[in-house]
Amino acid sequence: MGIQAIAQSATMQDLHEQGPVAVPLSTPACTIRGLDVRMPGRPDCDTGLWECSPGRFQRQVASGEVMHILAGAGRFTPEAEGAAPVEFRAGDTLFFPPDTRGVWEIRETVRKLYVMV
Repeated sequence: MGIQAIAQSATMQDLHEQGPVAVPLSTPACTIRGLDVRMPGRPDCDTGLWECSPGRFQRQVASGEVMHILAGAGRFTPEAEGAAPVEFRAGDTLFFPPDTRGVWEIRETVRKLYVMV
């Protein structure tokens, strides 16, 4: 398979419903839609598009993550002592080291491109 292209990834509608977040902190719980992208020859590579509705939830991901925010806005507050909250919006790129735990606060529906590392 050659190069994979996703046209207009910030606005495309072909995302799959994935249900509520695992650890919601708001009512109603945030809901997720996404598109998994498979890399030929790299079966362990976890990458794709992820979208989350407004609200708050706990991030409990062991992997590191590189993400580029395509749409929306919010804040991530790390649990690490002394770590400052990070405000983000469309156009921002974030790098989370492995075991980054904390709280997502989604103010406007967020869509991101992500690669787990």
